[in-house]
Amino acid sequence: MKVIDIINQSDKTVFSFELLPPLKGNDASKIYNTIETLIDFNPKYINITTHRDEMVYVELPDGRIEKRIVRKRPGTVAIAANIQHKYGIPVIPHILCGGFTKSETEHVLIDLNFMGIKNVLALRGDGNKGEHVFRPESNGHANANQLVEQIVNLRNGKYLEADLKNTASMDFCIGVAGYPEKHFESPNPETDLHFLKQKIDAGADYIVTQMFFDNQKYYDFVTRCRAAGITVPIIPGIKPINLRNQLTVLPKLFSIDIPQELATELAKCKTDDDAKVVGTEWAIQQSKDLVANKVPSLHIYTYGVSDNTRKIVEAVF
Repeated sequence: MKVIDIINQSDKTVFSFELLPPLKGNDASKIYNTIETLIDFNPKYINITTHRDEMVYVELPDGRIEKRIVRKRPGTVAIAANIQHKYGIPVIPHILCGGFTKSETEHVLIDLNFMGIKNVLALRGDGNKGEHVFRPESNGHANANQLVEQIVNLRNGKYLEADLKNTASMDFCIGVAGYPEKHFESPNPETDLHFLKQKIDAGADYIVTQMFFDNQKYYDFVTRCRAAGITVPIIPGIKPINLRNQLTVLPKLFSIDIPQELATELAKCKTDDDAKVVGTEWAIQQSKDLVANKVPSLHIYTYGVSDNTRKIVEAVF
């Protein structure tokens, strides 16, 4: 089932969560344990992240430094297909611009279509580590708007090879990212909103937001989107804080604010367990307020930690 249909057919807020593929060399047992911890609460869909290749530098025995290309978390497509088959829950694999050519993207989408996966989240993704600007692959997409256009072309049976005959269409539901406090590379919120509307105009069906810790940021973002003519559902993304250092790490990585009240309480924490208690309670109060205000869906970023997500869902749903 498509995410947009799930939302449109529901008379109350639904919830979803996000999973990371396991690190290369590990099995998927932790992912399945997370799902089984939360499945009793009827999650309506599950997002699976995708990770691009990275450049790493390895010192050789003779002292030389060798550059290697590695992908630390492969397996998105296989894990997504297995989850949907095993649990009967729609999955949303992430499709990235960064690290992928247009042809590679088309091949992934063909595979997903063959496996009955009808939902994707189209993202630009991060640049290479150590680079200050995003550089697309040769014959790759420079931004998520272009990626959405490629997926929409496949909806219409238009492949990269123009001379293909009797092509089948791929009816994907497309989600894109939105930033209540603007993307960290954007010069201002107005420019950020301009590019978001381009993604919607290109054919995206809904928006899921980056994490935020002040609900008013989300409400103001929705208001600005509606004023700009964006009418698709806007799903808030919630990240429960798990670690003390996230007080400073999250603002640095995601260019977001931590409200003073939350920052004060986290600063009092002596251990990560203390921080998890504070972060979970804050996320519960956020989620209750969002549900009370009838958001279409609540998306929880688990990042491999399921116990606090369960507490949030128990308290809210």
